[in-house]
Amino acid sequence: MDVTNLMIRKFNIKELGYDFMGYSLQKNSVLTFHHLIIPNRLGGHRTLDNGAILCGDTAHTYLHLIELINEKVFKLITEEMIDMNIKRELSIVNLKRINEILCEFEKANWDKRNSKDEFIIKEKYKIRMFN
Repeated sequence: MDVTNLMIRKFNIKELGYDFMGYSLQKNSVLTFHHLIIPNRLGGHRTLDNGAILCGDTAHTYLHLIELINEKVFKLITEEMIDMNIKRELSIVNLKRINEILCEFEKANWDKRNSKDEFIIKEKYKIRMFN
């Protein structure tokens, strides 16, 4: 069994209905492995201790956008996910903290646009379980 499916089972992602950032699973959600401690680009391995499971079309995409815009916010979210990984459970306390961090990021960046003059923060990024 690959590590992504192992983590989906170990963390009860499908039963809970949300990922490591509190994004709810939709009917067609693709769950993806996100490197937490050592990124893929630096040779990070796909292991239980180095990963988080994220919804590919929302949380994962959004987290990497945040990384480009504000590395401090990215690190704060990553710290919360690492804590849950260490505890081996998706903690409501951590998920609420992630939501607070995301709300602060959205408040500070609500008007930013990309090169196509589209808002960088899409509406689907704002829909979370603990919002």
